[in-house]
Amino acid sequence: MKKIKLAYVALFIALTGLWLMADTVLSTAYSFFALRASLINYSGILGIGVMSVAIMLAVRPVLFEPYLGGLDKMYRLHKWLGITGLVISVIHWAWAQVPKWLVGSGLIERPVRIRPPEETVAIFKYFQSQRGLAEAIGEWAFYAAVVLIILALVKRFPYRHFFKTHRLLAIVYLFLVFHAVVLMKFSFWGEVVGPVMAVLMIGGSVAAFVVLFRRVGQSRQAVGEIEAIAHHKDLQVIEVTIQFKGRWAGHEAGQFAFVTFDEKEGAHPYTISSAWKGDGRIAFIIKGLGDYTHTLSAALKTGDVVKVEGPYGRFNFRSSKPRQIWVGGGIGITPFIARMKVLANQPDGTTIDLFHTTAVLDDAAIAKLERDALAANVRLHVLVDARDGLLSTERICQAIPEWQSADVWFCGPAGFGQALRKDFIARGLPPDDFHQELFHIR
Repeated sequence: MKKIKLAYVALFIALTGLWLMADTVLSTAYSFFALRASLINYSGILGIGVMSVAIMLAVRPVLFEPYLGGLDKMYRLHKWLGITGLVISVIHWAWAQVPKWLVGSGLIERPVRIRPPEETVAIFKYFQSQRGLAEAIGEWAFYAAVVLIILALVKRFPYRHFFKTHRLLAIVYLFLVFHAVVLMKFSFWGEVVGPVMAVLMIGGSVAAFVVLFRRVGQSRQAVGEIEAIAHHKDLQVIEVTIQFKGRWAGHEAGQFAFVTFDEKEGAHPYTISSAWKGDGRIAFIIKGLGDYTHTLSAALKTGDVVKVEGPYGRFNFRSSKPRQIWVGGGIGITPFIARMKVLANQPDGTTIDLFHTTAVLDDAAIAKLERDALAANVRLHVLVDARDGLLSTERICQAIPEWQSADVWFCGPAGFGQALRKDFIARGLPPDDFHQELFHIR
């Protein structure tokens, strides 16, 4: 989280600094309408800037995973930027429209209109002639963006519809780029902010076309067939094993992939539950948590063709500490199963305690987990909520007196992870030693 917070703040500081270098707001006498013009320019630069970065993150650029902590963190940043872009767009729209309403109602005096000088640069002359069109397009694109972003944030809006409507934001973004290019203050193009905004908008436009032509993650996709399906009815979980027909580059324990079982539904992210052995097989443990995943147990069958895109993520268990504490809440046990399968063949000497909390006790599933833990030399602690109560930082520290020499790896419900992180840090654990996967992609 620290990396994406720094990236988020750094983007705002950079755009604000570039705007201040180019604008005259600090060097001219106060005038309401002059201030309004500056703030329209500022909010416009911020808005199109954060939207450009957001849409570039949407194409899953693995190049930035090491710097931002993995694709799950990048998607959290994408969400923050989307919400921020929405808020800034509302402010930008308000600065443009509200003063007009106030003038029309007689509450403030209409400013003296000064006819702008005739532009001599051909491209700026063209932009000047397109201002009316750009304003109209920008306004309607703003309304569309508000609707589409709000739909994306409504959890009850079905994923299969979100998957389709969210792609429309790429079209909206391209209209907003036209709006921004035409209406940005012409003098800004001669300042540092001009080329920077050009790079951001070009990058965002390329990403928008990648989204529209459905080329996201194309180079990281492989096709396979379902080889086996294991059902754990009490847990509402299925384990799906896939045999690739095409090339798969391999994966590390803790990574995830986007799996398309049904083209109409689109790709869903699932954590990989198997170690890579070079045999073309991959497995996923999937819990019925939503409308679609609840149907998979009955819908999937061996021989079905599936598409897998990945791998992604940096939840890779790399650490310099002699001990590790793993906490897997419910279906969050998945990355730890994959890691234990790796350690069974390639032990690394790390002392590991795995805490698995579950609301439902499935004897067959726990027996498999115990076998994996024994083979990997991992000490397993299974807690059933109704029998053992809830897991807490206090219970973990009591079970592992040497916890200060460990780092913590958590996968499970977000609120549970946040509570554990807060408590461990309060006890003196360095924040960078608590690793948590942010698996809410949407």
